Amino acid sequence: MNPLTSALWERRPQHSLRIVDAHAHAGPYSLFFIPEAGPAAMVRVMDRCGVSHAVLSSHLAIQLDAAAGNAATAAVVDHAPGRFTGYLTVNPWQDPVGEIEKWGDDPRFGGVKLHPDLHVYPLTGPRYAPVWEFAQRTGCPVLTHTYDGSPYNDLPMVEEMAVRYPGAVILAGHAGATPLGFDAAIGVAQRRPGVVLEVCGSYNTGADLARMVREVGPRQVVFGSDFPFIDLRMSLGRVLFSDLSDDARAAVLGGTMTDLLQWRDNARRARSSQVTAP
Repeated sequence: MNPLTSALWERRPQHSLRIVDAHAHAGPYSLFFIPEAGPAAMVRVMDRCGVSHAVLSSHLAIQLDAAAGNAATAAVVDHAPGRFTGYLTVNPWQDPVGEIEKWGDDPRFGGVKLHPDLHVYPLTGPRYAPVWEFAQRTGCPVLTHTYDGSPYNDLPMVEEMAVRYPGAVILAGHAGATPLGFDAAIGVAQRRPGVVLEVCGSYNTGADLARMVREVGPRQVVFGSDFPFIDLRMSLGRVLFSDLSDDARAAVLGGTMTDLLQWRDNARRARSSQVTAP
């Protein structure tokens, strides 16, 4: 029995594998009550589940107020900087350029978060152009909500942006969200290597996850939970008990996302090599 499985059977936190939750949130949500949505409670649950790190956006940022919400996200990261990294939320109606200029270089933020369905604006629209230009220039990953059949963030729109900005890394949040969406998401990821499938959601199963890894590879699939919006334990269990090899499971649970978060270091190394090249 490997250390990860042993920890699960013994009902204790595991430390053999770095698990990174690529899709988390924090704070209250206006439409219904989410218990214990603050950083201290989240860290307690993460410790119990053996999750090392979470990349999150505040509910305030994605829903009502990007500026105040991004400040709230930064405060959550400050609460436990070793455990959290923020997504810079860009609302296309609320000064996208200003938010990127304010937070884009802040090391507390490791990605950009878009929610076209909540913002009632298509992923392909020109108001999102500053995000894609930033992602193309820096390598900063962009997590966008996706949902099969949505007029705002369906999978063909993800593919269109991957074609327009081939240097951008796009995390397809929820991987299309429904069984038909999973089919479409797999097809897009197969054609566009910059598209990474993030797997949280209510319809996803361990079999769906295993199929995604089998058809696109573990370097294009990342674990996410939507925690505390969705129970972290359920989301994590789908990956832990899915039919994956140990190496693939390690990549999905944390290895791939850890690499994607290194974009600032990668950019510094690239600049350094240009300066020192003969």
